[in-house]
Amino acid sequence: MFTLAQARHLVATLRPRVDELIRLRADLAELRVDLADHGVSALGGLAEVKALEARLHVVVDEFHQHEIAVKGIAPVLLDFPGERDGRAVLWCWLEGDTDIRWYHRVECGFAGRRPV
Repeated sequence: MFTLAQARHLVATLRPRVDELIRLRADLAELRVDLADHGVSALGGLAEVKALEARLHVVVDEFHQHEIAVKGIAPVLLDFPGERDGRAVLWCWLEGDTDIRWYHRVECGFAGRRPV
């Protein structure tokens, strides 16, 4: 369980990993499209696809080791378990946000997001 302050601190601390995830995601998407369309890419071939996928999984696993739920990678969506007003909530960070500005009850999901 994270307090809002702890979740916010962790987002700031892990920002380099988020940036790496975004870069890996973009490289992998570009490489896959190039290979599918032209059979070649300046980014490499099948070996580089496998290496990027493996690195992407390593970064996602790092988030999981911190008990952060990775709900999506395109865009990056991270949920931090917490509590608000005696209820279980997920502090929600979405790629592009400068800080954790949303939460939702666990059972409501993304559609139940509310401002902090």
